[in-house]
Amino acid sequence: MPMMTLGQFVFGLDTVAYQEMQRATDWRHPSNSRVGARPARQYVGQGDDTITFTGLFVPEFRGGRKTLDELRKMADAGSAYAMVNGAGDNLGAWVIQRLSENGSVFVKEGLPRRIDFTVELARVDDAQADPSGGSDGGTGGGDWDDGDFWDWWM
Repeated sequence: MPMMTLGQFVFGLDTVAYQEMQRATDWRHPSNSRVGARPARQYVGQGDDTITFTGLFVPEFRGGRKTLDELRKMADAGSAYAMVNGAGDNLGAWVIQRLSENGSVFVKEGLPRRIDFTVELARVDDAQADPSGGSDGGTGGGDWDDGDFWDWWM
């Protein structure tokens, strides 16, 4: 059973499991200075919504040494991916902003037996995400049929 899925990537005991999840959500309230009073604030909308996963990965025990490379490839694509928790709740579309790892307890070939990792994600508007988990190439269109392509091309 997965703990969380990000696109087609599964966080779980058989792949890579996170030990901590931190979520931070901001709301925007810019201020205007006023003479003789505190600044006035106005709510202008939602701000950033971020999730940070931290965990321990032991490649010899579960998963493989290339597991974190899959996340790097996803981040390289620049796409937004749907995130769904193990209970089946859709958490929206997210992009991978940062992946860091710290290897320790090395074998004689120089490979780490223990990898501590951090994955930082940021939520994007669902309209920016392609449901297939791929990028729409920045066109904003997503699923183009042949007619849409030719309209754009001409």
